[in-house]
Amino acid sequence: MNPKHKMPKVAVLGNPNSGKSSLFNYLTGLRQDVSNFPGVTVDKKTAFIQLTDTLAVEVIDFPGTYSVFPNSSEEKLVINTITNPQDDNFPDAVIYVADVMHLDRHLLFATQIKDLGFPMILIINMIDLADDAQIKIHKEHLASYLQCEVLCISVRNHVGLDDIKPSILSLLNDNNSTPTTTIYHLSEIEQKVATQISEKLQISNLYRAKLVAHHAEWLDYINTTDKQIIKDVIESVGFQDIRLQVQETLMRFEQQDAVIKATIHKNKPENLTVTDKIDQWITHRFWGPVIFFVIMFLVFQAIYTWAELPMEWIERGFAWAGNFMSEHLTESWWSDLLVNGLLAGLGGVFVFVPQIALLFFLIALLEESGYMSRVVFMFDSVMQRFGMNGRSMVSLISSGACAIPAIMATRTISNQKERLITIMVSPLISCSARLPVYAVLIGFVVPNLKIGGFINLQGLAFMGLYLLGIVGVILSSIFFKKILKSQGTSHLMIEMPNYKPPLWTNVFLMVKEKVTAFIIGAGKIILLISVVLWFLASYGPSDEIAKSVKEAEQMIQQNHLDEKASADLMASHKLEASYIGHLGKWIEPSIRPLGFDWKIGIALLTSFAAREVFVGTMATIYSIGSDSDEKTIREKMAEETRPNSQIKVYNPATALSLLVFYVFAMQCMSTLAVTRRETNTWKWPIVQFFYMGIMAYFGAFITYQLMT
Repeated sequence: MNPKHKMPKVAVLGNPNSGKSSLFNYLTGLRQDVSNFPGVTVDKKTAFIQLTDTLAVEVIDFPGTYSVFPNSSEEKLVINTITNPQDDNFPDAVIYVADVMHLDRHLLFATQIKDLGFPMILIINMIDLADDAQIKIHKEHLASYLQCEVLCISVRNHVGLDDIKPSILSLLNDNNSTPTTTIYHLSEIEQKVATQISEKLQISNLYRAKLVAHHAEWLDYINTTDKQIIKDVIESVGFQDIRLQVQETLMRFEQQDAVIKATIHKNKPENLTVTDKIDQWITHRFWGPVIFFVIMFLVFQAIYTWAELPMEWIERGFAWAGNFMSEHLTESWWSDLLVNGLLAGLGGVFVFVPQIALLFFLIALLEESGYMSRVVFMFDSVMQRFGMNGRSMVSLISSGACAIPAIMATRTISNQKERLITIMVSPLISCSARLPVYAVLIGFVVPNLKIGGFINLQGLAFMGLYLLGIVGVILSSIFFKKILKSQGTSHLMIEMPNYKPPLWTNVFLMVKEKVTAFIIGAGKIILLISVVLWFLASYGPSDEIAKSVKEAEQMIQQNHLDEKASADLMASHKLEASYIGHLGKWIEPSIRPLGFDWKIGIALLTSFAAREVFVGTMATIYSIGSDSDEKTIREKMAEETRPNSQIKVYNPATALSLLVFYVFAMQCMSTLAVTRRETNTWKWPIVQFFYMGIMAYFGAFITYQLMT
């Protein structure tokens, strides 16, 4: 065991789509911890599992990797870790997961891992698919070739899973599990370079020394002095990096070809598989896109229709809780803060959990089924016309959940121009943070009616907002394609997995992880802003508060208002005289052409922290009043009228203008921070912020002027 580790670390490695994460989910269940690798915004899933009463191990699920010669930043992270014994995440042993239907391709990385000296178990996953295809696996040939234990399993059907933990325990207890011979034999020039670097840098494994020679320029743990030593060795020997990478890869495939043939026996001739037959329709030039848009239509209908009832329950629940606490708590500043600040802010978070959970649930189903890879393949040629490629589609679809992981997903795009364009336009796709805003405002524009008892009009409007964001993506990408210097185009290489039923454990864990991240991430921001807003809306310059109270009392006497109307008028005057009222009045002239009043202006400012804060802000502002009934935030907004008139503040023109603004506006500081990190400069986040802001302002302006 690595002396730095308090307990053994076991890495789960494999190619993308191998079932690696499914196995990790099975082994760890709900005990997972999701964080980032040190210094990078890449998800790291870890968990502790108990092998015996006295032995626990830490299991780490690494990003999918094709080879030790990486083509993306996520793959580089893996190589940076597994070639550095001093890294905190350096594993003591490896569980390597391979897809039985693509064993020939998945075996390449396995042989490289083995040559790095890691004790390893090879897990051949999806063995049920091999049985269906009448394929027999003779695993003893692989075990002999890799000098490790080979297990055939199916996570989906729970086949062979009971053997995994005993095998891990045996692997960790076997001091002779690391072979003395390597699978790949270094050429003469590779041997020279590896030997010299091994001696000069004290690297015990020759194959690792060779990889250090290949990747020294970008390996984080190699200091400047050692990089110069490596450079001198390479130049003295004539080490040709790319040629030797290709040579090694081809030789490994050639070596393992005979092993694969001995391992896999097919009992029936090659015919079209079920996956091939489905793909004839799913990836069809005409029907493929039609099927995609039908699926997206159903997704948006489901999000809006299925979530309606639980959202109403949650909303009513928070309104009832606020009313109950107002009646039973002693009147004081802290009870006012609790009810009108914290509780109102929390309601603005939890009420939209059903929609967000549904969104991630449906996305997880599409990913688990293997459909997302087909979407990338289908739209590659289309994306090329807008300066992107098929992998950009992954980011754009991911943006429907959140722009942050979508921007991080661009690391798989090797062409820098295509990657930058994808980063710049991804936030225009409506994300889950916009769902709360859309859900509140659509009701003021579109009635809650159904066509034919099935198609919800508000659901159609919901989809229309997403389509408007897509139009923004198209126009913006054309603009960036013209102004950015061309660096050539990339070629799409992607593995399309077999279609399979979703693994419900994976679906559940993804929904749980994303919803928890939304509640905690958005909740912290909204609660903080709710407290600040409560203070700014409850207090103000003392002389102006006193003046507003006096004016309100005079109006109450003159108009002979009843108790409720008097309380409403007093609360309204105090709010305008508060600190937040002054701030709102100051920015109101600039947003009045969009149909917005000063209260909406406050919500626009606070939601620059995160879009979903808009609803929390409105909840707080409209809670700082006299109503003690159980009205929801949407009901309070619907009743709001402009001063000295009966004109609704949230009339169709204003609501639609506000919706258009939120479709285009870059109101997410976290997204800007990730753009800064991924582009390594503040230039592009600033450009992103201003070009989206201009689109939002003028889009809202044109919408309001046309509607009035």
